[in-house]
Amino acid sequence: MEEQLVGFLVGAPLLGFVAQWLAWRLRIPAILLLLLAGIGLGFWIDPDALLAEVTGGTRQNGPRLLFPLVSLCVALILFEGGLSLRLRELRASGTAVLRLVTLGALATWALTTAAAQWTLPLGPRMAALLGALLVVTGPTVVGPLLRHIRPNRKVGSIAKWEGIVIDPVGAILATIVFEEIIAARRFPTTGGALLVLLRCGLIAVVFGFVGTRLLLEVMKRFWLPDYLHGMAFLALALAAFATSNAVQPESGLATITLMGIVLANQRVVSIQHIVEFNENLGVLLISCLFVVLGARLQFNELVGLGGGGLAFVALLIFVIRPLAVMLALVGSPTNLRERLFLSFLAPRGIVAAAVASVFALKIATVAEPGGRLAQQAAMLAPITFLVILGTVTFYALVAPLLARWLGLADQDPQGVLIAGAGRFSQALAKTLKGEGITVAMIDLNETLISAAQAAGLAAYRMNILSEGVLDELDLSGIGKLLAMTPNNEVNTLAAREFAPQFGRANVFQVSPNNTPNWTLESGHHLGGRVLFWDDLPLRELEARLQAGAVITAARLTESLTWRQFCDLYGASYRLLGVIHGRSLTICSGKIANPPQVGQTVVALVERELAAGSTSSSNAE
Repeated sequence: MEEQLVGFLVGAPLLGFVAQWLAWRLRIPAILLLLLAGIGLGFWIDPDALLAEVTGGTRQNGPRLLFPLVSLCVALILFEGGLSLRLRELRASGTAVLRLVTLGALATWALTTAAAQWTLPLGPRMAALLGALLVVTGPTVVGPLLRHIRPNRKVGSIAKWEGIVIDPVGAILATIVFEEIIAARRFPTTGGALLVLLRCGLIAVVFGFVGTRLLLEVMKRFWLPDYLHGMAFLALALAAFATSNAVQPESGLATITLMGIVLANQRVVSIQHIVEFNENLGVLLISCLFVVLGARLQFNELVGLGGGGLAFVALLIFVIRPLAVMLALVGSPTNLRERLFLSFLAPRGIVAAAVASVFALKIATVAEPGGRLAQQAAMLAPITFLVILGTVTFYALVAPLLARWLGLADQDPQGVLIAGAGRFSQALAKTLKGEGITVAMIDLNETLISAAQAAGLAAYRMNILSEGVLDELDLSGIGKLLAMTPNNEVNTLAAREFAPQFGRANVFQVSPNNTPNWTLESGHHLGGRVLFWDDLPLRELEARLQAGAVITAARLTESLTWRQFCDLYGASYRLLGVIHGRSLTICSGKIANPPQVGQTVVALVERELAAGSTSSSNAE
């Protein structure tokens, strides 16, 4: 028994890691593989039965022990999600988000309640509770999907805000329905519902702001060493969550989400190191929770739902979500393509499963054993799990294809953001743009930016290190950073800033001037990868252009192979990158594989030899 428990505790994070890695390698949504990994683990170990054996009780002891832990994990994930929300994002999408979490949520509740009564053997009370439970989507499912889809900034912001804010909204709505319909055994009154809503909102504001204020005071007065900051944030956030729930059930999610949002938008202290810590923790928790969720699936219960369950899931996907989005966004500053995408992005996740299971257990304790109410309550968890499995599978497969078809996302963006708009940067940008690579430039020098814009380049006058640069720049189609400013410290900090956005493998910085063997410096690991060659600092690149060199793009053919290209240019060329179709590989200190026929090499060559190439560029 103990060996099985240890195996389960070890297997969940291990399978979560393997699923995340395979999803990254195969470029498919991680959620789908996480669920499949959990289902596979469930054939070996049943977590509910295992926990029942460990506690020496019935099978119901498993969920009673598991779901408080799940609730705490969900709270931490929502806290991390709140820390990622910037109020600046609402300038373009605030109206749409507000409509989706109010009008959209109410429409989803009403339509889901009607669909449940029509397709499932549920009475109006239990159908209303199920409809409230399935309002939520949540960052546990939406976040990983958005990281995979990478939609444009506007629609991505709407989906992210809705996915995080809708969780506490749905949980509070389910609590209202539970208290007024199940606990009170009567249909809800407007006054009672408003009273619960008011209590939840008031408690969230009070505990959220008190907890935030306490954290900021502790940080501002340096009462804690740096290594305890992460632990202090998590401990106090969980304390606020638990206290809120103790005062008013299910208000803790609103409290902890509000804490995250307030902390993310304050200007008193820097919390970047806390955000990074929570992001890593969030990936771990999401991976483990989905594996555990998959392991708890009981296929006999799912099969018992029959065709009615499948019809219910189909209505949720193809009718209810599109209708709710279209109704909510009428008159909002969103176009039809954005509404269509949002209409097919509503996977359900951990919050729905946790709240459904908890409410089912609570109803079982007050309902007559074997009675109609108890029988219907026993269906809540299986129906919710079927919805999770169906929606996650469908949206994980369809949403990325739909986003690309609508022109709202690029799954594998190959464009480059160049920090620094000097002579060499402009020459490189023009060459890459001529080969169909998306290029954006950023610099504080107004003269350089004006020259780049006059050359037809997308150039922006702003500080690469400014806090709002990620929010203000449209990074659609861009997946790499080339830090090429004259200041090595700025390049290093820019590489650190953009590493979470693009991944460390896609962040490069040019070799600093007059710094031999810079890759051996103790601080180099804090920045990006070597851009081009470590013996080619920016000053040398600029000097070569000044002396007459050009950046050329040559397509390799049977009559111009890589060996012939090398023979043609001799020792004068320096390879900068290779383009294959829409894929761009930046040279970083070495050539792993020689370029092949059909690929295009981007190289720095002497002017007198450039005539034989297909295209060349130099800053005038």
